[in-house]
Amino acid sequence: MSSAVLRPAVLADAPVITELLNEIDRIEIGRPETDQHTVEADLKRPRTEVAHDSWLAFDDGRLVAYGLLWDESGGERVDIDHYVLPDHQETGLHLLAAMEARALAKARANQAARAVVHLHLHSRPTTDTALLVARGWSVVRRHHVLRRAVDPASDLPPEAPAGVRLRACATEADRVRVYELYQRAFADHFDFQPRDYRLWLSDIQGERLDWSLVSIAATDELGDAGFLLARDDREAMGWIRGLGVLREARGRGLGAFLLRDAFARFAARGRDTVGLGVDTENATGAPRLYERNGMTVHYAVDTWEAVLG
Repeated sequence: MSSAVLRPAVLADAPVITELLNEIDRIEIGRPETDQHTVEADLKRPRTEVAHDSWLAFDDGRLVAYGLLWDESGGERVDIDHYVLPDHQETGLHLLAAMEARALAKARANQAARAVVHLHLHSRPTTDTALLVARGWSVVRRHHVLRRAVDPASDLPPEAPAGVRLRACATEADRVRVYELYQRAFADHFDFQPRDYRLWLSDIQGERLDWSLVSIAATDELGDAGFLLARDDREAMGWIRGLGVLREARGRGLGAFLLRDAFARFAARGRDTVGLGVDTENATGAPRLYERNGMTVHYAVDTWEAVLG
């Protein structure tokens, strides 16, 4: 049994959690890419009770492992984050066991007979994945984090395809429209979980989002048919949080147009890199779209799954 001291997190722990995650970033991807505001937003998730759904593990006063659990499905699906330094695997395992027990309790409180738990890890993580496999976890999906250099001299605003109009998300009605488009465009995607508008706003950290970077594309025939959700509050790079086009509007160049417009906007703001995440098995052709527009793999993230109960 691990001798580490475990306790729940509080919001005031965000700086030390950020420091731990950036230490893990340096090991896994070569540089720190975690912002404190992201950690704070995670700790404030509406369906996370930090007193019961978060874990900090300390060894001689040093934070060596961190876990967070959230339940957005209201059913059997539960998500966790789990981070541990390489030389503290026993502590990480102890923390994971506590998280599994909590996930099962949450699912059963939702009247589900089992818990289907997902965990996202770097493809070569600090976690010893043999320990996960021994507990019945397995990889069910891989995502790539892509990035692309941008430059204001070459990344100019693109010309809109014929019959396509682009507008910024300027009003509350526009925000609701982006939410509706997001729910429809991603409905068939892996692990998509429908959520109400309030939860969606929390998920995208809407209170600190620069909505002028969020765009809506409309066509003459279909009206609003696509969106791009971007944010400029990450220190490492500009970030595209979501790009979606309704099924009936695909194949008309809307995705490429929205993407190139975002490159131009970020370049004009002085950013030199733009990133996003994509499911490698995405059936809409998104990986090919991003590759054609100059994006390359930064690192890979695996979705691990355990079925408990």
